[in-house]
Amino acid sequence: MSIKFEAAVFNEQVLQALNEGERHKHLDDEWADTHYFDIYADTLEEAWTKARRKYRSDHGFVIKAVEQAE
Repeated sequence: MSIKFEAAVFNEQVLQALNEGERHKHLDDEWADTHYFDIYADTLEEAWTKARRKYRSDHGFVIKAVEQAE
């Protein structure tokens, strides 16, 4: 049975561009702020794996936390 987790994610490239008075080529400015997403997985480790696969660090994404949702 899958457990509901919540991932907190933002994009460091967007944040850096905004701090320099620029805009990211592909992502909205809102990605400078933390977004929260539901992830369904059997374990916390699996939830982290799914989050890393979807929000890749080589694309500037930073996963601040993955926690079990209440």
